[in-house]
Amino acid sequence: MAKDDKLVSPSRAPIYRYTDGEKEWDSPHGEIAMEEISAHIERHLDDIEMVYHELLSDTVHIDVCHVKPNQERPYHTLITSGMSDLPMATPEGSDAPRYLELMMTLPKHWQLNDEAFHDENWYWPIRALKFLARFPHKYGAWLGVGHTIPNGDPPVPFANNTGFTGILILPPVTVPKRFVSLKVEDDKEIFFMSCIPLYTGEMTLKLHSGTQALLDRFEKNRILEIVDINRKNVAKKRFGVF
Repeated sequence: MAKDDKLVSPSRAPIYRYTDGEKEWDSPHGEIAMEEISAHIERHLDDIEMVYHELLSDTVHIDVCHVKPNQERPYHTLITSGMSDLPMATPEGSDAPRYLELMMTLPKHWQLNDEAFHDENWYWPIRALKFLARFPHKYGAWLGVGHTIPNGDPPVPFANNTGFTGILILPPVTVPKRFVSLKVEDDKEIFFMSCIPLYTGEMTLKLHSGTQALLDRFEKNRILEIVDINRKNVAKKRFGVF
C-alpha cells in the first residue's frame, strides 16, 4: 500500500491516497472492549435497543449499537463497537487518539428495522459506519478530527435519496461530555467521534479553505449533527458550487 504524504490541499492540509489496495483479509482480533463500550453507552445515553452484528468480519469485528430516541435525545444514535480493538496508525509524535469508535445521529423518523434495511435509502448509515470503522485498520491509516472520507473515487452518493458523498469526522455535540471518552486500561482510552455526511462540494470547500471554513458555514446555516438528507449544501455560492 502506498501512502503519499507529500500531497497537500490548497489549505495546506495533507492529502493521503491509498493506491495499492487493502491489506489482505485477516481474522478479527476479538471484540476486546465490547462489554465496556455497551455499559458506557447505557450509562450515559440510554439502553441499547439493538446490536447489528457482523456475520463475517475482516481484521476487526464491527458491531453497530442502536439507541432509540428518548425525551432528552429525540433522535436515533448509532455507535460502533469493535473499531477500538486495534490502534490506528497515527503519526509519530501526534497526540491524536489511537483508539476510536464512531457514531451517527439520525432523525426520529428514520426507519431502523429488518424490512427497511432491504432499502439502501435507510441502511446506508450502518454501511458507512462499518466501512469507516474498518478503514484505518485495512489501510494502515488513521481517522481524526477534521478528516473527510469520500464515498469512492470519484465520490458517489450513499443512496438514491441523498446527495451526500462523504463523511466528516468531528467530536460529538449531542452527547454528554462524559460520553466522549472511555478509559478501559491504563494505556488505552477510547474516544467517540461523530460522522457528519457531506456533499462533494463541501468536501472540496474543506480541502481548499480548511475545516474551520466549512464549520463556519455550518454554524451560519444552523447545520446540526443530526443527519438531514435534504439539508442545504453550504458550499453553494452565487456563481456555482465548490
